[in-house]
Amino acid sequence: MRYDYLIVGSGLFGATFARYAADSGKTCLVIDKRPNIAGNVYTKNVEGINVHVYGAHIFHTSDDGVWEFVNRFAKFNGYVNRVIADFKGERYSLPFNMYTFEKLWGVTDPEAAKAKIAEQIAGFGIGEITNLEQQAISMVGVDVYRKLVKGYTEKQWGRPCTELPPSIIKRLPLRFTYDDNYFNDKYQGIPIGGYTAMVERMLDGIEVLTNTEYKSFIASTRHTFGKTVYTGMIDEFFGYRLGRLSYRSLRFETELLDQKDFQGNAVVNYTSYDVPYTRIIEHKYFEGSPSEKTVISREYPDTYEEGKEAYYTVNDEKNNALAAEYKALAAKERPDIIFGGRLGEYKYYDMDKVIASARELAKKELGICV
Repeated sequence: MRYDYLIVGSGLFGATFARYAADSGKTCLVIDKRPNIAGNVYTKNVEGINVHVYGAHIFHTSDDGVWEFVNRFAKFNGYVNRVIADFKGERYSLPFNMYTFEKLWGVTDPEAAKAKIAEQIAGFGIGEITNLEQQAISMVGVDVYRKLVKGYTEKQWGRPCTELPPSIIKRLPLRFTYDDNYFNDKYQGIPIGGYTAMVERMLDGIEVLTNTEYKSFIASTRHTFGKTVYTGMIDEFFGYRLGRLSYRSLRFETELLDQKDFQGNAVVNYTSYDVPYTRIIEHKYFEGSPSEKTVISREYPDTYEEGKEAYYTVNDEKNNALAAEYKALAAKERPDIIFGGRLGEYKYYDMDKVIASARELAKKELGICV
């Protein structure tokens, strides 16, 4: 059989493009190396709790088109992400807001908080900002950086903050109000019933093969394809010919506990370096499950090696330059392959940005309005 598109990966990018292609009358085959669909947003029901198997995913966006698209396939519950940070037993509010500053310094006046931060910035003596440490201190001062940024970030990335690009910290909100909603976006929530059910509806009527690895499938299949949308690692696709891109992985310890509550919040970050995990997720709070039991996951940053999942791209200058070389190689040698998503494009994407990228591809490739 001949298909218009082979789509490698059933995560949000692959499922979004597949939906638009199928709606445009194109024939699609979606394959995934995992035994399940939905990529890293895969959720599994355990004791009436939708467990985020590959880490917490809270959908948030200010893009009206993306929000309209996902609401075709799920209703969202309006969950608001209010994160607690634990530093050696001290509990603080994230993102950085007046609750944080009041706990740290006893200030209740936004101007007093700004003055305290300005005093610390001046005392540190920052010149040109070239790394994450300088960027963080220039935003929130020394106290917030040392208690709530430094240890967490160095665990997450496996490198000192002085060796990380400033751009990483710029994503974190900073507010001088008592607003502890982690995100600034217009829309936020968790799909009721879990992400897997949402992606199942996105792929409704589209042929999907799981437990199917791309290279072995291509070598053995008699099917032919007009084009391939590939959401895996671009350097792996080319056999690391130009060198290896850097990634970070994660490891999870997940427990079903015979108790109704463990920490009273969906997400608690552990920001001191002596705690080996970065956060504990209590999954039932994402959808307000009434289960008499609870499921928690301790999340450990991990060095990426072959055989592990590549969760994060390391978008420093060196890796971005190498990624650009791979993209040029792809354009020259494989114009039949479209690389998309976090790993295919080698970009750090939030979920809504992944979907927006797939929508742009559909607009360009299929000639449709999205």
